[in-house]
Amino acid sequence: MDWALVAALCPLLIAGTLTMQSFVGTQAFFERQIIWVTLSVAVFLFLSRMDFRFLRKSGAVVAVYGVAITLLSLLLVFGKTVKGATSWFDFGGFSFQPSDLAKLALIIVLAKYFSKRHVEIANIRHIVVSGLYALILFFLVMLQPDLGSGIIIFLIWFGMVLVSGISKKHLAAVIILGATTFALLWSFVFADYQKARIKTFLNPLADVRGAGYNARQSVVAVGSGEIFGKGIGYGTQSRLNFLPEYQTDFIFAAYAEEWGFIGVLILFGAFGIVVFRILHNAMNAETNFETLFALGFCIMIISHFAINVGMNIGLLPVTGIPLPFVSYGGSHMLTLFIGLGILMGMRRYRRAAHRDSMKNEFLGI
Repeated sequence: MDWALVAALCPLLIAGTLTMQSFVGTQAFFERQIIWVTLSVAVFLFLSRMDFRFLRKSGAVVAVYGVAITLLSLLLVFGKTVKGATSWFDFGGFSFQPSDLAKLALIIVLAKYFSKRHVEIANIRHIVVSGLYALILFFLVMLQPDLGSGIIIFLIWFGMVLVSGISKKHLAAVIILGATTFALLWSFVFADYQKARIKTFLNPLADVRGAGYNARQSVVAVGSGEIFGKGIGYGTQSRLNFLPEYQTDFIFAAYAEEWGFIGVLILFGAFGIVVFRILHNAMNAETNFETLFALGFCIMIISHFAINVGMNIGLLPVTGIPLPFVSYGGSHMLTLFIGLGILMGMRRYRRAAHRDSMKNEFLGI
């Protein structure tokens, strides 16, 4: 067990649960989050004792990918529509969002693909094939429509292509393709409210009482925390409901208001340790598959963190991306701890190799 990583997770989990605790009235979010954290930790401990070398087999990877596609397809038929997006399976007492598991499935698929072909990554064919794996999941997610998850899927693929090695020529082609895809999505896929969010990002003061209200209130909440914050439970923007969805999309703003700049530094420090320990495990992995899985998982976490913080401080458009280990949400929390459990399981058969020898193997030298 990587106890340094586990220790760094504690302040993140505590920060999230305390921020969503209402102290007066209903405690629904706080109580449910405690249940989800407990369940997630139990799954994490269980998976950390498993041997995941079976994931190197093509049959296992195909099965994982097939389950992800099946769940996303069934969601379009049986899913629950909330605020214009059909992103959840509703089981009465709880809901489940399969797009989170689809991100983890994509990491496993790409880790398997690039672990065998990383030496030949200069061949554009491998970029195209890996892109098709991501595109299928991206397309199913955008049909919901879920812009935030679609962005994360793209960033996972793009990041794993980068760490696997890609020529500047092919990188330029990918960027051009991405710009073209965005233009097509804007014209034929994006819903009106998604276009409004992007327009609000470009001109946030254009409609502060309408589409830009959430973004404006979030920036106000972050700034009002100042150095030491207003104190736990005394955040006016969140507790008085000026800041909607403060327990999910805007929990960073609610946290910054109550804990201030010092609290934000603590949060960033804990998150930095988590990222560093994941990268450390990647460098000591037994094979390229384990290395690429850890790197892909790290890319997913960093993408979530950067986008959530960016939209909370007005640097990025509001896309509904949760803050890892902090935001309310059972599906996302469970997915994160499943990923960590797999990582800890892989750590059990790691090797203490020198960094240079690992680098030479990864580059095929």
